[in-house]
Amino acid sequence: MSYRGAVLFDLDGTLVDTAADFIDVINRMRAEDRLPPADHLLIRNTVSEGARGLVRRIFKLDDSDPQFEPQRQRLLDLYAGQLGNEARLFAGFEQLLPALEAQDIAWGIVTNKPWRFTEPLLQRLALAPSQAVAICPDHVTTSKPAAEPLLLAASRLGLAPGQCLYAGDHRRDIEAARNAGMPGIACGFGYIHEDDDIHDWQADTIVQSVDELAAVIHHHFGLNPHV
Repeated sequence: MSYRGAVLFDLDGTLVDTAADFIDVINRMRAEDRLPPADHLLIRNTVSEGARGLVRRIFKLDDSDPQFEPQRQRLLDLYAGQLGNEARLFAGFEQLLPALEAQDIAWGIVTNKPWRFTEPLLQRLALAPSQAVAICPDHVTTSKPAAEPLLLAASRLGLAPGQCLYAGDHRRDIEAARNAGMPGIACGFGYIHEDDDIHDWQADTIVQSVDELAAVIHHHFGLNPHV
């Protein structure tokens, strides 16, 4: 199929709200270790930093600590056992994604989440990206913020990088978009840590809701907002 353009999305914190799954896993771990529950907002705002970021911030372990890797693996194993139980699309995407495809705009996923977690999550949510484009670290030699995964997604859709937008909720997403030659949209409704300032990311656009994101996409591609 020939597309006029594409919107590529980060997964956790941009397209899908997965925080509740991680909150459950983290606080189960802490309960097993006889520790008090961690603040839900802190966990939520750390999800986009991945398992390593969660272990660093929630369990206060440095990468060099001998307990770091066992805790990271424990977190991943528990997450795999309940992956997608509480995950949901952010409100508004149920309407936006089919509206894009109806106007020959593809959509795909570029994430640093490994394929072994991404694939079952997409199946659980019945998400079917255009041309099955869901790029994970397993598919490339260098992950975001490198350009490679975004360029691979564009290539699989038969598009030049400049024909694509990339939306994400982490600084590395905007860096990846810039490295790939794509306009980058920073999603303020995602998982942004309190120590970070979204305005410092040098995104082409900042949005605070899926409705705002939809408006930016429609304007960029000249789409009919009522489709």
